[in-house]
Amino acid sequence: MQIKLFIIPVGDSGRALQEMNLFLRSNKILEVENQFIGDKNGACWHFCVRYVEKASFEEERGINKVDYRKVLDEPTFAKFSKLREIRKKAAVEEGVSAFIILTDEEMAELAKQEEISEKSMLSIKGVGEKKVERFGKYFIAKKEKNEETGVSD
Repeated sequence: MQIKLFIIPVGDSGRALQEMNLFLRSNKILEVENQFIGDKNGACWHFCVRYVEKASFEEERGINKVDYRKVLDEPTFAKFSKLREIRKKAAVEEGVSAFIILTDEEMAELAKQEEISEKSMLSIKGVGEKKVERFGKYFIAKKEKNEETGVSD
């Protein structure tokens, strides 16, 4: 475990906050303590972040990143890429992280499906009725289907 300290002045232009947010996204955060301090010299937030570097955390847990370009054949990877674009738009629209909609592993399995339907989505490990009910509309072809990807444009 490591510790990093951040001091963000109340009148900050946003630069210090951006730096802290980048750090938080780049590491496995264990705990954050914060304190607001104000005196005659001004006011600022002090943050003490306890963390483990993401690479170390992934090694320790045996988490391996999958390169889907190598795992999937070319047409399936093209479909996978198109599905990721759809997932990204859906995540913004739904106000959730993309992995909440479907993980990359689930997306790869979806890309392997000849046709995307409720039934085919339900056949994927990790995808249940609630996910299909809430997010299926983004992936299931309605009218015109793009022949290359098997999904609606």
